[in-house]
Amino acid sequence: MKHGTIHEVVEIGFGTGHNLPFLPAEVTRLRAVEPSQRSIALARKRIAASEVPVKVVGLDGQHLPLENDSADAVLCTWSLCTIPEPEAAVCEMARVLTPDGQLHFAEHGRAPDHGVRRWQDRLNGIQQRVGGGCHLNRDIPSIIEAAGMKITRLDTHYAKDIPKPYAFMYEGAAAAG
Repeated sequence: MKHGTIHEVVEIGFGTGHNLPFLPAEVTRLRAVEPSQRSIALARKRIAASEVPVKVVGLDGQHLPLENDSADAVLCTWSLCTIPEPEAAVCEMARVLTPDGQLHFAEHGRAPDHGVRRWQDRLNGIQQRVGGGCHLNRDIPSIIEAAGMKITRLDTHYAKDIPKPYAFMYEGAAAAG
């Protein structure tokens, strides 16, 4: 995240709060969106230990109960794979960002290698059933751009020690297009 101007952060897919220790010191509040009440319960100790106040504000990234232009940054990690309508969720993220705000993302998705993509497509149906709706083959940059955002930074790689159909990662930032 860009340092110096980030005060209000919205995190899509807050999970159990693993990102809390990595927030920049400038963050004054985090609004968490997480559909799993079990994850929120597991996050209680991390939330209590956090120097940043955390407020759980919603369950669904596709419908954020937040005002327009109310966040300096949106953080989305390993969540676009499971959101039923990811473009709608990215549109909501763009809506709540201030004009100079950024979406910061880390996601897995569609691999560049044809053979790996074929395996992703073959395994995708099974993965959705056993992985809580997780899609292996979503083209993350296309989803972000289809929602009207412009990718300003993008790093890609295969994660180590994970079978390739599950391992292609996208890490980057995007701003309103």
